[in-house]
Amino acid sequence: MAAILNIDDLERASQLSVDKMTWDFWAGGANDVQTVAENKAAFSDYRIRPRYMRDVTAVGTKPKVDLFGQKFAIPCGLAPSSMHKLAHPDGEIATGRAAKAKNWPMAISSYSSVSLEDAKEAGGDSLLFFQLYVFKNRETSTDLVRRAEKAGFKAVLLTIDSPYLGLRFSERRNKFTLPRGIEPGNFTNGRYAGPIDFSVEAKSKSKGPGTNDDLLQEAKPNVIDPALTWNDIKWLKSITTMEVWVKGVMTAEDAELAVQAGVDGIWVSNHGGRQLDGCLPTLHALPEVVAAVRGKVPVHMDGGIRRGADIFRALALGADFVWIGRPVLWGLRYDGQKGVELAEQILEDEFKLAMALSGTVSVDQIARAHLSKNIRGNWAKL
Repeated sequence: MAAILNIDDLERASQLSVDKMTWDFWAGGANDVQTVAENKAAFSDYRIRPRYMRDVTAVGTKPKVDLFGQKFAIPCGLAPSSMHKLAHPDGEIATGRAAKAKNWPMAISSYSSVSLEDAKEAGGDSLLFFQLYVFKNRETSTDLVRRAEKAGFKAVLLTIDSPYLGLRFSERRNKFTLPRGIEPGNFTNGRYAGPIDFSVEAKSKSKGPGTNDDLLQEAKPNVIDPALTWNDIKWLKSITTMEVWVKGVMTAEDAELAVQAGVDGIWVSNHGGRQLDGCLPTLHALPEVVAAVRGKVPVHMDGGIRRGADIFRALALGADFVWIGRPVLWGLRYDGQKGVELAEQILEDEFKLAMALSGTVSVDQIARAHLSKNIRGNWAKL
């Protein structure tokens, strides 16, 4: 392509050079991929109300609040996703370096293709969150958490929306398997007893209830634990001094339970539409979660963000921070670290322009009054 002008260009350019199995893994979601599409489309349900004659000579994009004592370039970060080496040989090393170079925060997956220690070294202070799946073998999970704390991560990001893997037709049709030479980097060299269940592969034992009884009855399998409850937040806090955040909250009820359980932050997410198809898009779930939390803990979100104006809309609806997932992989595939930096720069520029054209010069000025919503065919000011 002659020029990459937006995230959609980056998506198209990356698809030109990737195999079908990998592309389907990135692009796919649960069942009919309705929620994948609606995560993105939901942003069109809100229109920005521009304000003019407000002196926008200098527009500041820094977040209104620090994140673990740090002030980043923009209230947007690189969300955790698995196996970045599928996109580029440098994997999460390149992603971490891009985060550090552009002063963006980053989270890394339990199923990263490099070790959390190597990724942290590359990302430095930008790499903040270690995303955790809790295994039935709590010894493995405990060791992962303690490794992350020792490496200097600031928070455990507990994913709560995956007691079982969503029904992803494309992965099952393709019988998705990691290519030779790519493996979960946190579990190499026989560090943990027994095999690690990489949940997306065809041989995974996390495909759904009623199919894995043989494994789930074993004493200490390294398979995602479907018995996790809010009571386990206390256990998680007992094994680390890092903050404990939860990723996957989509309702006011769960938001309230999360706060009662003592979490330090909430991440509104539907796993990029890869778990429960037909659930709310995250942008539509965000307002009720924000209202339920009542400012007691930070509220972040991911899902469907493709434009700087999308970042603006999410912040106007109450998010403290937003995160991008698939665009990171597209950037990696396109040009490694530089490709991720390109995605970051595109979103920074678009976000700054959206702020200026809405009459805001600082992030703390972005508010619900900047939005109208389509209600039964009519656009109404929030």
